[in-house]
Amino acid sequence: MTVRAVLVLLAGLLLVAGCSLSSGPADGAFVFGGTGGRTTVTYDPPASRGVLPPVSGESLLEPGRQLSTADYRGQVVVLNVWGSWCGPCRAEADALDQVALASAPQGVQFLGIDVRDQRQAAADFVRDRGVVYPSIYDPPGRSLLALRGYPRNAVPSTIVLDRSHRVAAVFLTAVLASDLQPVVDRVAAEPVPAS
Repeated sequence: MTVRAVLVLLAGLLLVAGCSLSSGPADGAFVFGGTGGRTTVTYDPPASRGVLPPVSGESLLEPGRQLSTADYRGQVVVLNVWGSWCGPCRAEADALDQVALASAPQGVQFLGIDVRDQRQAAADFVRDRGVVYPSIYDPPGRSLLALRGYPRNAVPSTIVLDRSHRVAAVFLTAVLASDLQPVVDRVAAEPVPAS
């Protein structure tokens, strides 16, 4: 093998190793490392997942009330970033409700994050569509700062957190129930980590 071939092989191995570590640095926090062109990324095995600090903000429908992923300790949490102005968000609303209702008995909580929106338009969106889970009202997208490196312009997007609130999967596109439900079911069925 030539020196050049060895260097190319070594560079390839380093690239693969670097990509597999993108979900969590040494401190264990989640850092979004890109998708390599994919719209869905899963982080497995669970021990390799980065922890997401609490995502919190004011409730869309109950001004003054704070919502946080920390309120759902020990539960799988599905975060959905949306806006009433977003056509794909409107298209995926029924699928998200379907998975939220089907998954609730497994200890799964959905939490929306409404961005770049007017409160009344967003509230109308939620009421008109009968959305079954709460949303954070966050027009400037500040709550997304907890998602280090995450593309804040990715609307809609959906993030599945395991029971330790480590990032298990990211969807950077509108979701179908048939795509989201198996991921949520798999994460919900994982053994509960020892405290």
